[in-house]
Amino acid sequence: MTRPPTTGSRATATTAALVTGLVAVLLLTVRKDGYFADPAGLSWLYAACWVLFAAALWSLRRAPARHVAALVLAGGVAVALTGLAAPPRTSTDSYRYAWDGRVQAAGISPYDHAPADAALLPYRDTWLFPTGKVCGEPGLTAVSEGVCTRINRPHVHTVYPPAGELYFLLVHALSPDGARHKAFQACGAVLAATTTLALLRILRRRGDPRTAAYWAWCPAIAVEAVNNAHADVLAVLLSVLALALTVRHRAWGGAVLGLAVAAKLLPAVLIPGALSGVRRARDAAATLLPAAAVLTALYLPYVLLSHSSVLGYLTGYADEEGYQNASAGDRYALLRLLLPDSWAVPAVAAGMLAASLYVILRGDPERPWSGALLVTGTAFLLTTPGYSWYALLLVALVALDGRWEWLGVAVAGAAAYLTDRVLPYAGTALYATAALAVLCGWAARRRAHGPGRTPDRTAGPGMSASARAARRTHERATHGDTP
Repeated sequence: MTRPPTTGSRATATTAALVTGLVAVLLLTVRKDGYFADPAGLSWLYAACWVLFAAALWSLRRAPARHVAALVLAGGVAVALTGLAAPPRTSTDSYRYAWDGRVQAAGISPYDHAPADAALLPYRDTWLFPTGKVCGEPGLTAVSEGVCTRINRPHVHTVYPPAGELYFLLVHALSPDGARHKAFQACGAVLAATTTLALLRILRRRGDPRTAAYWAWCPAIAVEAVNNAHADVLAVLLSVLALALTVRHRAWGGAVLGLAVAAKLLPAVLIPGALSGVRRARDAAATLLPAAAVLTALYLPYVLLSHSSVLGYLTGYADEEGYQNASAGDRYALLRLLLPDSWAVPAVAAGMLAASLYVILRGDPERPWSGALLVTGTAFLLTTPGYSWYALLLVALVALDGRWEWLGVAVAGAAAYLTDRVLPYAGTALYATAALAVLCGWAARRRAHGPGRTPDRTAGPGMSASARAARRTHERATHGDTP
């Protein structure tokens, strides 16, 4: 007689079906060339992906612990592979990566010339500088009379830090002829899957790995890390490794954190988290000095070889995006609802200082990612960035920490980048909603655990009692009982 399926088996099957549905809709999303032609339709598809993502996470809560790692990894690989189904759809940044790699391979500093510079004419090809195109077409920018390029901002120097530039050079060197955008997309998929493996290992050592799915199945992985091939995914992998190492080996953690900052500057917001609960100056120095040493060592060769500033277009970019002038663009959108524009930048500085000091003084050194999530999430809510790929770092921190409500910040960033094109202030509205969700999550956890107890943040929503017990048993075996 056939035995009826158990509740756990049904949960596993349901989760697998939901992830399959997510992969199918992600394929439609990635293949839809709607950023310019149909941003509303693309927004609806992306929203459907997030709904399926949430449903799959909810179903995973009831899956047996023995199935979780396989589900997360298999689903993560499938989600990442969907990003390979089409050329980059909503960003042209990877074309700059390819150009910087090509220029470096020729022995030229990427900081010395803008792509439009006539000195680099010998390195142009019909992929990055297509012929027979109208420069007004979507995705193309005029370089000179009758010449256009896929590279954005072709008249300014690169903005990327040295480890990022070395990554571009490595991908160029390893890519076969004619690989074009596929090389960076494939590397993005490998880095995304490697990050999933790192998260699974870290979380399994702490008891239960199911929150790794927050990263592995997130729609932003397929869209931003793989399809658009943003180098942020490299910085995210290094950041995850850095925070994990910091718990036991501060010097190694600091060194890898320096490497992460040299890949994409944004991981600098993790420094307060890496210093969580530090009580002695020498412990802080053990993290900060290796980070500074690695960052300096990576910048130094470019400083010596370049004739122009290795900061490139960084200050111009910050000004263009409204970070230096609060009255320009959509930055600081939530603060500007409450304060005069001229107060926004000082308010951001005060808010970031308060969050950083709180994490350094009160943070848990056994969970540096918890403080890192608080500081990073605060930075996003205060500055309201308009580029959705920035949130890849935040998604990985949510996977480490388990406070799923912060994922709303990633949704808001996507809306600010895409949906604002057809529905102005959609991003601002969702950033406000995300801030409210974070406050509600904090209040709910405080009520459930009491002000004097530390919430079990690795558990995630609805973690089973058996999984909690397994986690406690593992931690007792590893670290001993804590009072």
